[in-house]
Amino acid sequence: MTTTAIAAAPSLLVSTAPVRKAVFPVAGLGTRFLPATKASPKEMLPVVDKPLIQYAVEEAYQAGIRDMVFVTGRSKRAIEDHFDTAYELENELQAAGKHAMLELVRSIAPADMNCLFVRQPRSLGLGHAVLCAQPLVGSEPFAVLLADDLMVGPTPEEGVLAQMTAAFAKQGRSLLAVQEVPDEHTRRYGIIKGQSAGGSLIRVDEIVEKPEPQAAPSRMGVAGLYVLTPRIFEEIRQLPRGVGGEIQLTDAIARLMQHEAVYAYQYQGKRYDCGSKEGFLEATVELALQHPQVGPAFLHYLQNLQSQGYGASNTTQ
Repeated sequence: MTTTAIAAAPSLLVSTAPVRKAVFPVAGLGTRFLPATKASPKEMLPVVDKPLIQYAVEEAYQAGIRDMVFVTGRSKRAIEDHFDTAYELENELQAAGKHAMLELVRSIAPADMNCLFVRQPRSLGLGHAVLCAQPLVGSEPFAVLLADDLMVGPTPEEGVLAQMTAAFAKQGRSLLAVQEVPDEHTRRYGIIKGQSAGGSLIRVDEIVEKPEPQAAPSRMGVAGLYVLTPRIFEEIRQLPRGVGGEIQLTDAIARLMQHEAVYAYQYQGKRYDCGSKEGFLEATVELALQHPQVGPAFLHYLQNLQSQGYGASNTTQ
């Protein structure tokens, strides 16, 4: 357990710039999903009919962001191809008169969306991945979205990142998405301690990385969605390597708290932990049930399974 307790000394200045860029750290190896991820990026694993990374990009686009910055690594070319124009496929669909499918393919990367790519040359942690994006982000506030955390807002028009960028426009401070987690799950998250700042905001005083339930300062766990001021780059650059030789974003946020106030944002919506097999399956089932084409038939299938008494007791040993 690592505790990062900082007495924040915020400056009076706040950021008034809009959030126009989103960073997607996608250089990880995805070892928890081997062998599926041996030759294919984990971010390209499909949930129903869209890969994980597309859900994250759509979240950013719905929040008004148009510059998407992907921090990639070796064997991640499929992500670049997914958001590139597929001329042969589009021509074939056009010739076949499959116009609805053609529009679906083109909607993956709308004409007003810019996809930018930068390599993370070594696996040095999330903090280092975010630092790799600095040349493309510059001195603007930006969002960070982890594709493993599939976020669904209360309505299609009210995504979680849209809630956070609206809060940032008023607050001008870095925001961490948080959710209340069960006691037994605190060891999976960074847990924050802080004071209510009104509405959905909590001013962060302390971050405890993956504490045991009895040591957790609260049950507010940090999810994989951030809105950060550009000062974070300076803090990451000054960090020494931590456990495993990695540079942790959580440690940089703790340093940031010495100069600026940092807030947690209790979002409205649901998060699926698609970094775990259980969370990935939950997202697949629940989003399949919500799908306009396959939802009703899939629900009927599940009801039939239940009526047959299907379960762990009658699986093949």
